[in-house]
Amino acid sequence: MITGELKTRIDQLWTAFWTGGITNPLTVIEQISFLMFSRLLDITESRNEKRSVRTGKAFRRIFSDDQQHLRWSRFRQLGGEEMLKVVRDEVFPHFKNIAEVETPSGKQATTFREYFKDAQLYIPKASLLVQAVNMVESLPLTEGDVKGDLYEYLLSKLTTAGINGQFRTPRHVIALMVAMVDPQPAELVADPACGTGGFLVGTMEYLLRTNTSPAMVEERLVNGQTERIYAGDLLEPFREHIRSRMFHGFDFDVTMLRIATMNLILHGVDNPDIHYQDTLSGSFSDRFPTLAENAFDVVLANPPFKGSLDEEDIHPSLLRAVKTKKTEILFVALILRLLRRGGRAAVIVPDGVLFGSTKAHRELRRILVEGHQLEAVVSLPAGVFKPYAGVSTAILVFVKTDAGGTDFVWFYDVEADGRSLDDKRTPLLSEDKLGPAPVARLTAAEHEKNNLPDILARWRQRNDAERDQPRTAQSFCVSKAEIAAQGYDLSLNRYKQLLQEAVEHRPPKEIIGALAKLEEEIQRGMKELEAMLG
Repeated sequence: MITGELKTRIDQLWTAFWTGGITNPLTVIEQISFLMFSRLLDITESRNEKRSVRTGKAFRRIFSDDQQHLRWSRFRQLGGEEMLKVVRDEVFPHFKNIAEVETPSGKQATTFREYFKDAQLYIPKASLLVQAVNMVESLPLTEGDVKGDLYEYLLSKLTTAGINGQFRTPRHVIALMVAMVDPQPAELVADPACGTGGFLVGTMEYLLRTNTSPAMVEERLVNGQTERIYAGDLLEPFREHIRSRMFHGFDFDVTMLRIATMNLILHGVDNPDIHYQDTLSGSFSDRFPTLAENAFDVVLANPPFKGSLDEEDIHPSLLRAVKTKKTEILFVALILRLLRRGGRAAVIVPDGVLFGSTKAHRELRRILVEGHQLEAVVSLPAGVFKPYAGVSTAILVFVKTDAGGTDFVWFYDVEADGRSLDDKRTPLLSEDKLGPAPVARLTAAEHEKNNLPDILARWRQRNDAERDQPRTAQSFCVSKAEIAAQGYDLSLNRYKQLLQEAVEHRPPKEIIGALAKLEEEIQRGMKELEAMLG
């Protein structure tokens, strides 16, 4: 979590770009990312130099002897005009030459060059560059946790700007989905429409949180900078795998790929496998034959909704599964193809996927229920993706089996996610009570404002106590047989029963007696009235 002071610095930096004429939020984030990365390269080089002095071991230099002036600590000392010239004409071209990272098993090629080959400095004024460099210098980029949070806050500007917000799934929804599929350190994880890399970053954060004991983390002050030392880190046997082989993302927007790459690097993934690729197209298998089918243990995605593709561009295997041009259906079919047998997925779909009446809609649901193991349908409130979309959505959680396995499907009706469901999305609780794994325990009243912790708690009981929940509860299970009888309709309202208000019913004889008594009283009252009027 970042402090109000750090948020203020980011806000000031953001405002400086906008007032300086750079108003596209993606461009602002991209330019700030480049500057942050430039500083991180210099920090890494300095640490390697000091380690080399201590150990006497050589290391692969990022900056050669004749490139020392390209280091952050050097060019930030220059005057504005000279700094602008060096950064524009030399530092940015240098990014393109960073093609390898050092790993315990040797040098390994990165995908960094592919997405930074066209990187350009769009800051037009020397004064704006100086201001941006000074602000980035003040950010605590040496602190791993804060560094990631800073970048997440920067990405949140996409939402508040109301532009390109579709590329960003709310962080707490990502955390919920990651926790439900429970990725493990030795597995392979993919997002076929990765955008800014939120699901992949969320997986990295989950691994660090669930596999690293807090007692094993030490913080040391090294040359005035705080370094986190993972002594006996439980992730150690998988460290190289996690940093260089675990995470795979695909998108067909180069700006998104650059931001996703930066996002993962800033969260500790040294060499993310991020590719420019339309994963629904026929070229996917040609370019990546080992990744396009039966490749991943976990797939997490919030793919594009309501799109329609040219049938000639769609991979034939997807059309054989579901004859449609709708992207929301095709992506679910794609995810089934990407998963290896036993692999798990959590994917956000529009509600139409749950109850659509077309042949493709029904066939997709039948495949999930009969051909694999559909585990959960989590219905989200319509305001989760505001301000840029008010569409109703749900999370589908399933396991690829190729042999069925659906016994019951677990449904949960999410009424609140911790934030207001209007365009402002204001937090309804304090920071320590938000998200699916809050620090503080929620009361019953607080649960009404944040259902996410309850979702995880009940999810873990889906094969036990949840089987006996009544259909009036917030969560319940429905048998495969009943779902099949309903034409594989997966909408929660098809099966949920409303809790009827209790009404006291009196026996008929008692009601008749009461009516007779009332009639007698009316007759007596009439006689008394006639006597008075005499």
